[in-house]
Amino acid sequence: MAKGQTTVSDFAVAPRRSRTVDPAAKQDDAFLSSERISEEVGAETQPKAPAPHAVEADQPPSRLIAPTEEARRERSVSKALQREDSRVRLRDLKRARDRESKHYVNCPLNYETKKRLERASFENDVKMTKIMQAAIDQYLKDNGY
Repeated sequence: MAKGQTTVSDFAVAPRRSRTVDPAAKQDDAFLSSERISEEVGAETQPKAPAPHAVEADQPPSRLIAPTEEARRERSVSKALQREDSRVRLRDLKRARDRESKHYVNCPLNYETKKRLERASFENDVKMTKIMQAAIDQYLKDNGY
């Protein structure tokens, strides 16, 4: 297609979805928008009823918003404890990994040896440190250490 000859009708456009409008939601502006969302989400599973003007305590809990302040607080505390446990486990794993490899040795290499090590690392898809560790370990085993 050329730029000058392209029109909107040349493109396929999906039809718009029709919205279901709740007449009770139109009349009652006292609800918060989050409560309207929870009603719309729960509409598939619950029969529709006229919306009350005040939030009642005997309403079934919605999926999006906890019904009481205590329930919301309990849920947030449990999530915070779970995040804390995950953070502690990750920290412990990192410490255990660092404990294994925290003894470092500096080793000056000449230019040719360093380039050979880099090439071997690249061609075998192995880190240079792993090659060095294996070489040192092999040398020590061969010499009885």
